[in-house]
Amino acid sequence: MTIFPEQVRTVYFDAVGTILFPDPPVALAYHQAGQRYGSRRSLDEVRRAFSAAFAAEERRDRESGNRTDSRREWDRWQRIVQATFPDVSGLEGECLFDDLWNHFALSTNWRVAPEADRLLSGLKQRGLQVGIASNFDRRLVTIVSELPVLNHSSVVVRYSEEIGWRKPAPEFFAALCAGEPPHQVMLVGDDRTNDYDGARAAGLHAILLDDHLTLRDLLP
Repeated sequence: MTIFPEQVRTVYFDAVGTILFPDPPVALAYHQAGQRYGSRRSLDEVRRAFSAAFAAEERRDRESGNRTDSRREWDRWQRIVQATFPDVSGLEGECLFDDLWNHFALSTNWRVAPEADRLLSGLKQRGLQVGIASNFDRRLVTIVSELPVLNHSSVVVRYSEEIGWRKPAPEFFAALCAGEPPHQVMLVGDDRTNDYDGARAAGLHAILLDDHLTLRDLLP
């Protein structure tokens, strides 16, 4: 496991897209929920609209300096749902949002990367602290606590709503260090801007997962 430098004492993993994956996928879950409340949008339309709405919220975050709180997280997802389903409004639109918010709060709608158990166990056997660091909200705590592979008491869960900053804000990474020197902390993630570039700019070690490097490549 030489990919983890000797000086690193804590390894954080990004959540969604790195160690956690929605099951069913986001577009399908949205499409199925939309149909329950009268949407006539196709799966492809939902997929494109969701991607555009999510990207718009990412831009909004950057323009506001990546500050966040519980209201910001709630509002961001309301806007994403509304933009994805312009054909569902009023009471039906409110119910659709609640349905989707609750759907992604359930651990049964998430799967853990198959390599996660062996990888986290190997790191802990080396005496390293492991954690999850995500641009998620408070729902992440419950999800992790209900997934056997991740619910070890030694797994630290940090998320943007709690920290008050979203990646790639340097304040997010300062919170991960929690008094440790940045060079003793590493983030593993799948987003170049939010995970890799943000961590490196803050002085942390970082690993970017992509088509050429996966979690499997990190196994001992």
